Amino acid sequence: MNLTHPFRDADGDKLHEECGVFGVIGAPGAASIAAAGLHSLQHRGQEAVGITSFDGSEFYSHRGLGHVAQVFSGRELANLPGSMASGHVRYSTTGGSGLRNVQPLFADLASGGFSIAHNGNISNAMTLKRDLVSKGSIFQSTSDTEVIIHLVATSRYPTLLDRFVDALRMVEGAYSLICMTAEGIIACRDPLGIRPLVMGRIGDATVFASETVAFDVIGAEFIRSIEPGELVQVDHKGTISSHRPFGDPSPRPCIFEHVYFSRPDSVMDGRSVYEVRKQIGKELAKESSVSADLVIPVPDSGVPAAIGFAQESGIPFELGIIRSHYVGRTFIQPGEQARNTDVKRKHNANRAIVEGKRIILIDDSIVRGTTSLKIVEMMRDAGAAEVHMRIASPPTEHSCFYGVDTPERSKLLAANMDTEAMARFIKADSLAFVSIDGLYRAVGEPKRNAKCPQFCDACFSGEYPTRLTDFSGRANAERDAA
Repeated sequence: MNLTHPFRDADGDKLHEECGVFGVIGAPGAASIAAAGLHSLQHRGQEAVGITSFDGSEFYSHRGLGHVAQVFSGRELANLPGSMASGHVRYSTTGGSGLRNVQPLFADLASGGFSIAHNGNISNAMTLKRDLVSKGSIFQSTSDTEVIIHLVATSRYPTLLDRFVDALRMVEGAYSLICMTAEGIIACRDPLGIRPLVMGRIGDATVFASETVAFDVIGAEFIRSIEPGELVQVDHKGTISSHRPFGDPSPRPCIFEHVYFSRPDSVMDGRSVYEVRKQIGKELAKESSVSADLVIPVPDSGVPAAIGFAQESGIPFELGIIRSHYVGRTFIQPGEQARNTDVKRKHNANRAIVEGKRIILIDDSIVRGTTSLKIVEMMRDAGAAEVHMRIASPPTEHSCFYGVDTPERSKLLAANMDTEAMARFIKADSLAFVSIDGLYRAVGEPKRNAKCPQFCDACFSGEYPTRLTDFSGRANAERDAA
């Protein structure tokens, strides 16, 4: 394979995030609460947003391409009446972009209206869809989420809950779901808990969200996380019931939520995301410190880890790169040209701080390597004497099939080069990643349990915790290439 310049044609040093979901039942003006909650989850998807509400007799929906503030004004929210609503912010991981794939998806089933919002990826959706189509199902979108609707619709079980469980038994992969029917909300998480979902309360209303930060914004009280494999039902009287139809498998939540995906002001599985990221920086400093004058984060995602690195190493922390907050997240912009243009506008060197200094750059990850290359070159152009790169995650060597849009393995820098070669590629004086055990220590574990890992870390280890029916050929090829 020619690795001279294989990654420089497109930006991609950040993994593409999944989606964010939010639901509320028992609150007047539920759609407005949903919009506020979705705004706080905007970092999880910036391509599209949708909200569906229920007023006791009818369902109402509004969906659009863009950010929450662009799609939902007072007028749109006024047209979404009712005390129950669910919403979704989206980055397209399966099915492509386009209005027909914007969630929540809605269908009129024999039992009545059914709305679904999904964070994650169904890794056997294509196989299931082929079978459903052969039996007469007609799909309105190309989203993997719609498969669940058809499975519910075609199930022979008597109650909606039983049909829903029956459908979920047929799917594999990762999902956090918020579903609405005329009777209330069903919120559930996949049996391994790969994707996050939390429950809270605001007044007499029950709320669900991908992250606790959504509760902070709307003034809700955090109750607890939805457990892996748990289904929580809430009716319009506020009665909450829990169901656990999938046994008690060992949880495998996505460890990259702690590294990058979640907002730092969220709490994930009882741990402050901000504190975990600082601790990752401390572990990184213990493992790979280097003589330097300044520790500089690649903003904004590298800031907490850089603070931890500086505290542990004793090297001063400085903002040597200034980020423009008027440019959207580079990796989440559809289209290669848009990404490349945004990278150039997004960061600027703080020359007065950097010039003549030996610096340590801290970032959360390297995927293709292009942004790291540009940042290192920017520091050298600003007069940095030495540029050392430190990464607050292990090398990303494998694709994710659970709702994170990673490139094929052939385009992952760490899958094709060792650390020294990667350092040469990004033109850094040195490069180091936190070890996988260091990452596990940062999230509160003594080390990674090799026989039964406590988290899903497949993007680092290649150990996928579920079957990958639709991707088995690609996954096996990647394993062989490894």
